[in-house]
Amino acid sequence: MWWNEFVEAEPGFAERVKARFAAGKHSTMATLRGDGSPRISGTEVDFTDDGELLLGSMPGSVKARDLLRDPRLALHSPSFDPPEDDPGSWPGDAKISGTAHDVVDPAPEDGSHRFRIDVTEVVLTYVAAAGDHLVIESWHPDRGHEQRTRT
Repeated sequence: MWWNEFVEAEPGFAERVKARFAAGKHSTMATLRGDGSPRISGTEVDFTDDGELLLGSMPGSVKARDLLRDPRLALHSPSFDPPEDDPGSWPGDAKISGTAHDVVDPAPEDGSHRFRIDVTEVVLTYVAAAGDHLVIESWHPDRGHEQRTRT
């Protein structure tokens, strides 16, 4: 499901997830190496005005080669430590899993890559306002939006 379709299905949840990614410039991405082992890379995530979720990479980067070989990925929003005296004010962090599709039209002149993300799972984790339990909200195309708590 493309990001704009996810926004149509779960607008409030999508907006809160997007806000977590907007909290800082640098996100973390997991890709798969040729031998199947994981690789973590820094990346910048772009939620466009027309509802796309995109990320880019420099020409010849290992993360681009990983995605061209195996498009599965996971993104993790910037994350900040909760205040010790007020854990319930921590806004949490977000994760998006999906597959990357190389955008080739128009192809960048500098050889860089731009990937459009097909979303397969979204998770938002935060401490409840009372500060006494963790809230995990998730969305999956087969299960829809779910919320769980952990004490």
